Amino acid sequence: MKNLLFVLLISVHLPLLAQENQPQKLVEDFFTAFHAKDTLGLKELCHSEIILQTIANTKEGNTLEDQSYDDFLKSIASIPANMKFEERILQYKVEMDGNLAHVWTPYEFYINEKFSHRGANSFTLFNDNGKWQIIHLIDTRRKK
Repeated sequence: MKNLLFVLLISVHLPLLAQENQPQKLVEDFFTAFHAKDTLGLKELCHSEIILQTIANTKEGNTLEDQSYDDFLKSIASIPANMKFEERILQYKVEMDGNLAHVWTPYEFYINEKFSHRGANSFTLFNDNGKWQIIHLIDTRRKK
């Protein structure tokens, strides 16, 4: 009887645990495609109306910049083959409520193994009939 109860509890909770891991897995897949310069893969992970923004610290102060996703994909595709870049994710913090998820990822960015900048990414995800998609991505960028 104990074994039956255990199996029943596991079978109920495993799908819930799997769904909770899906937003983080989607963001991990985003970075895998990003580092591989896989624009088709990146496009698959994001909603067609994704909003992309950056908060940058400049000499003039903080700025909020919008970027179209098509321009972002073009910039990824135009990175020279000999340039290596890596966004090292320091942590994943996932929060969910039904079909909405938020993934917070502090990072350090390196170009050809040299530190470039650091900041945090804020991903907002939407579960569209069982498929998680990124609908908003905003990041910060600091040199120090």
